[in-house]
Amino acid sequence: MSRRDQIRMSDDEVRAFLEEERTVTCATNGRDGWPHLMPLWYVLRDDELWSWTYAKSQKVRNLERDPRVTLQVEAGETYDQLRGVMLRARAVIHRDPDAVAALGTEIFTRYSGGHPLDDATRAMIARQAPKRVGLQFVEEARITWDHRKLGGVD
Repeated sequence: MSRRDQIRMSDDEVRAFLEEERTVTCATNGRDGWPHLMPLWYVLRDDELWSWTYAKSQKVRNLERDPRVTLQVEAGETYDQLRGVMLRARAVIHRDPDAVAALGTEIFTRYSGGHPLDDATRAMIARQAPKRVGLQFVEEARITWDHRKLGGVD
């Protein structure tokens, strides 16, 4: 078995990892050809990553020109603990304010530990939704690694 095969995560392991971690790095293609990297909070919907961001952000302008995106979620402090998921995806931009508000509510609920949101947070999400977009990342290819599977062997 190849080393690549030894460290590959199963679909269930990927899902558990993405549910555990909190930040995805999103790389879009800038107009000048340089990658534009930004961290995003996210939720999983039917095993797809979804996020929200300001409609006028650089990443959205980049995605309007070119919907290709690379996403990476990683963890581990030492080589033998490194694990991660890299996705090549196409971004679908959702602009309906009600759908964006629902996504924002889902994201804030996740990052509050699943606790119900208070009225002030719900009001803030409702105020921000018209200025934001939802980003649905439709996966086209996946690379995963979990060095813990090597049992400390380099």
